[in-house]
Amino acid sequence: MEEFILLPPGYSEERPWGKFIVLEDTPTHKVKRLIVYPRKRISYQRHQKRTEHWVIIGGTAHITLDDVVTVHIPGDTVLIAQGTKHRLANKGDEILVLVEVQRGTYFGEDDIERFDDDFGRK
Repeated sequence: MEEFILLPPGYSEERPWGKFIVLEDTPTHKVKRLIVYPRKRISYQRHQKRTEHWVIIGGTAHITLDDVVTVHIPGDTVLIAQGTKHRLANKGDEILVLVEVQRGTYFGEDDIERFDDDFGRK
C-alpha cells in the first residue's frame, strides 16, 4: 500500500507570478494549489518526468498547450501530457486559483525546461 506524506500546512513557495502550496507529496504523485496573480503567467515550459492535471478553482485561465491557447473557467480540467509545452496565464484582474496533480517518476522543480519566461529564468 502506498504511503502518503502530508506536509505541514502552509508549505509554500513564492514565485514572481504568484505562489504554490504543496498539499501532498508522495513517491507517485504531488498535489499543489497554484495562485497566479492578475496579469501574470508562468513560463512556457515542459516536463520530461511527469504529467500534470489542472482543475480550475477560481478565475479565468488562458492555457497554452503546444502553441494552442484555450480559455478555461472554474470546474474545467486540463491534462498536460509528459513532454507537452505548456503555459498558464491570468489575463484578468482577479487571482487565478487551480489545483495541480502531478504524476510520474520525479517531481522536482528542476524538471522544468523553459522556452520563454517573463522573469528571465532559464
